[in-house]
Amino acid sequence: MTNIFSKNDLEILIATKNRDNLDFLALMFPFASFSNFNILIINQSKDTVLSSEFETVRVINVDERGLSKSRNLAIKNASKKICLIADDDVVYFPNFDTEIITAFNQNPKASIITFNHQRIGKKEPHNRSKKVYSHSQKTIENVCSIEIGFQLNAIKNNNICFDENFGLGSYFETAEEYLFLLAAIKLKLNVIFSPFVIVSHPLLSSGEHQGDDKILFARAALFYKTKRNLAYIWLIKYVFFLFRNNYINWNECMSKYKIGLNGIQKYKELVKLKQ
Repeated sequence: MTNIFSKNDLEILIATKNRDNLDFLALMFPFASFSNFNILIINQSKDTVLSSEFETVRVINVDERGLSKSRNLAIKNASKKICLIADDDVVYFPNFDTEIITAFNQNPKASIITFNHQRIGKKEPHNRSKKVYSHSQKTIENVCSIEIGFQLNAIKNNNICFDENFGLGSYFETAEEYLFLLAAIKLKLNVIFSPFVIVSHPLLSSGEHQGDDKILFARAALFYKTKRNLAYIWLIKYVFFLFRNNYINWNECMSKYKIGLNGIQKYKELVKLKQ
């Protein structure tokens, strides 16, 4: 079968902030010069300007905040057929680009392929499955944004974007990648998992502190966005999940539930403002 895509068809979309030089790219690509890859950097900063002298590295400086806004601006300005979502603290493995292009050539009808990553210091990858499979609304719950690759035309033609109410720097600081993938699945796009481990990421992650107020606040908003009035039941279940798994103490359950209610109310207010 003739390959549809080549390495030059891949563009890496990096979200960062307050950068004034490209030194961080050398850490992301320790095995080769970063100039060997097509890169688009969205640098969110009020005062700091980032520039690039490399033809393959483009930079957009913007005075705004919010990870989902950064992702959406990158998608709007992306120029290659295949795009890979990236953060500025990841480290890619050698041949990651070969693995990505191979996966899309083997699955040319896939609009989105989520790959695998490994936490720095861990021996096992994030997803232990060794097989390709089609994603469902359940399986996308465990996908990280840095694992997401997509065909640009499929995303743009279907008006898929990140919900700017969700993600770091916004009202609800989690679940933006879940909602992005959910939108694609609801539109019946082909969204699959590939077991290739393409990248590593620091152990500490903002999305892992399950009992934090801001995470609970965001989770409750997500429940309401996806489940509407059933969100209140899901919130109760989630609070008890936190208790059973020792994320919170029993005497915190009521206060955590109220924080969740505040998250639901805030989401309702935001939706009402847009109507």
